[in-house]
Amino acid sequence: MRRIARFHKVSLEQFTQAAQEEFPGYSQEDIRQSYEAVKLPRRATKGSAGYDFYSPFAFSLEPGASVKVPTGIRAEMEEDWVLKLYPRSGLGFKYRLQLNNTVGIIDSDYFGSDNEGHIMAKITNDSREGKTLEISAGMGFMQGIFLEYGITVDDDASDIRNGGFGSTTGR
Repeated sequence: MRRIARFHKVSLEQFTQAAQEEFPGYSQEDIRQSYEAVKLPRRATKGSAGYDFYSPFAFSLEPGASVKVPTGIRAEMEEDWVLKLYPRSGLGFKYRLQLNNTVGIIDSDYFGSDNEGHIMAKITNDSREGKTLEISAGMGFMQGIFLEYGITVDDDASDIRNGGFGSTTGR
């Protein structure tokens, strides 16, 4: 196994800004405590491909409801690698938990973005059986897998990223 990446926490300021947008009922102290409790993603077993991401906040999702989760995490990785994000398998199976962009793609150059490369996950409970999803603070809800990728022989991309969603389109 090649060791090609490292997870970091974003700054408290970045985390606070993102948390206030989606969890406005949390006080500054609640957000600070959630930030201090952020756990870096980790594999559950030696044979696991996925790194579990843990929610810093508790929330409920009724069927059809969505929430954007600021993970407090950024991923530093070697060039030519990508971090792909998926719902945890059990939550997908039980609740049809979906990432709203189907598969999250975290490029290696996202780490240096203005938002510090803060990984966000917008998820939806797509249960068709009326099941409410309960996520507690510290619970794993998503998993990430690092994959190496190639490029075409005539690729000449040289632009530098500075942003998140949609920051690389139209170039």
